[in-house]
Amino acid sequence: MCDSLTKDFQICEELGRGRFGVVYRCFSTISGDSFACKSIDKRLLSDPTDRECIDKEPKILQLLNRSPNIIQIHGLYENDDYVHIVMDLCESPDLFDRISNHAGVFSEQEACSVFSQLMLSISYCHRLGIAHRDIKPDNVLFDSRGRLKLADFGSAEWFGMNEGGMMTGVVGTPYYVAPEILSGREYNEKVDIWSAGVILYIMLAGVPPFYGETPAETFEAVLRGNLRFPTKIFRSVSPEAKDLLRKMLSKDVSRRLSAEQVLRHPWVVSGGETRSMEDLA
Repeated sequence: MCDSLTKDFQICEELGRGRFGVVYRCFSTISGDSFACKSIDKRLLSDPTDRECIDKEPKILQLLNRSPNIIQIHGLYENDDYVHIVMDLCESPDLFDRISNHAGVFSEQEACSVFSQLMLSISYCHRLGIAHRDIKPDNVLFDSRGRLKLADFGSAEWFGMNEGGMMTGVVGTPYYVAPEILSGREYNEKVDIWSAGVILYIMLAGVPPFYGETPAETFEAVLRGNLRFPTKIFRSVSPEAKDLLRKMLSKDVSRRLSAEQVLRHPWVVSGGETRSMEDLA
């Protein structure tokens, strides 16, 4: 551990581990407040792309530090072997666990409560020219007060710095990745809208909209983008919710809603309460 880190924070038990490092619980030696410390072993970063992601994530988090729905960074420490990032502590089950453990599907009001916070975080990122590029339930955390915190910006990119706001590179996760990423074309920040639409579909249906027996088959289903609403599953889902899903999961990016447009959609504005389809006109 860095001497400056152990001066500012007391490192406690391990909370989890990933490909390049370990997450610990820690608390401030000054305030006593609890945080999470993500310790990354730089000696495991043999790929230059991995090193770039590790360097980029704390810079992006520092830029996004004014959003209540994005994980906040509270300290950054580095020595020859490690990078230590002190962040918000989110011990409540993440959205993946909530979906997995949920008895049946979410009600529209429950889904909208989570979804609207997620879209607020995405909208904030996009206003600052940042695309997350790996929106998935595993990266949607919750703090002790139940507030949503979007996390893991290792795949994020500054699209505002690119000519025309376009990006390249295959990133993302099966089920949630947008078709234009898989096609190898340039793409814009609306890849995050597609991913958020997949999450909303899963919360309302209990199954993903595009899937296969293998990752390759799942990618093929995503590329086809044949959005369906099986009657048995969607019988009780409102026309407003399905309207929003169609406009988020549009293969035609020019017709896909922006984050701000999603937040203004009647289903989101109403908090998931069903309303007359005439209001959608």
